Amino acid sequence: MFDYLSLFQEYLLVELGLADNTRVAYLRDLRLLMKALGLKESEELLQVNRRQLLSYLVQLKQSGKRSSTVARKLASIKAFYRFLTGERYIRRDPAAVLEASQKGLHLPKVLSIQEVELLLDQPNLGTIDGYRDKTMLETLYATGMRVSELVSLPVKNVDLKREYLIVMGKGSKERMLPLGRTALRYLEHYLNVVRPQLLHGKPDSAKELFVTGWGGAMTRQRVNEIIDAYGKSAGIAKKITPHMLRHSFATHLLNNGTDLRVVQELLGHADISTTQIYTHLDVARLREVYDKAHPRA
Repeated sequence: MFDYLSLFQEYLLVELGLADNTRVAYLRDLRLLMKALGLKESEELLQVNRRQLLSYLVQLKQSGKRSSTVARKLASIKAFYRFLTGERYIRRDPAAVLEASQKGLHLPKVLSIQEVELLLDQPNLGTIDGYRDKTMLETLYATGMRVSELVSLPVKNVDLKREYLIVMGKGSKERMLPLGRTALRYLEHYLNVVRPQLLHGKPDSAKELFVTGWGGAMTRQRVNEIIDAYGKSAGIAKKITPHMLRHSFATHLLNNGTDLRVVQELLGHADISTTQIYTHLDVARLREVYDKAHPRA
């Protein structure tokens, strides 16, 4: 008897190169499906039909699950049955024609350029912690990287001469990110002056670029706390997160005419449809451009 969930997990890692969190989420969704259908072994999933899957999705919706949650669970199910069909464990894919109705478009929250500037002005450059925080904020906004990529970024991946850095994204995929003049200026001083002070003269005690006052690597939780505090001190009503800076980075680039494919590469999105959500953010600007450009507007 095969453990088809283990085979699927191996496929996600080896063939698709998906990140740990993504693989865990896929397997969790499939185990919840098994529980809902009363299945004991993964082999029983091979006998599941379209009507059972449709009934499961309806139950999720009726139980109050958000449309986005139902859509995500369906994505896990469809990926699993595509795998089974592709490997010829089953002849027909029961999930092939299923679609999550009313998936919904949840637009990411972004900051205006003025709000970003206000946020970036908050750290006290007269302190080593403040200068580090300023450098982190400038780096996040300059590159659009994820906070997980920021806290794990090693010093050796920062090339000030060539003006770029290399991050390890989802699925262990590397990507090169250019650095703007402002971020470069702060990074240079941070690396040469501030970081050695944070490490108390022991440069080899941490490989990560951004460190705490105790000489250890920054954590995602700590970066969240720092940014939230600066947002409050700036008087910005929104609760600001590192991911909001990533969303703002993408939106501001697109609003200034950057090609969608370029933004996709910078963000490290495997699928351009993930990036396309940002094109829905500035409807007023889109309307203005349309009114000026279309012959029959």
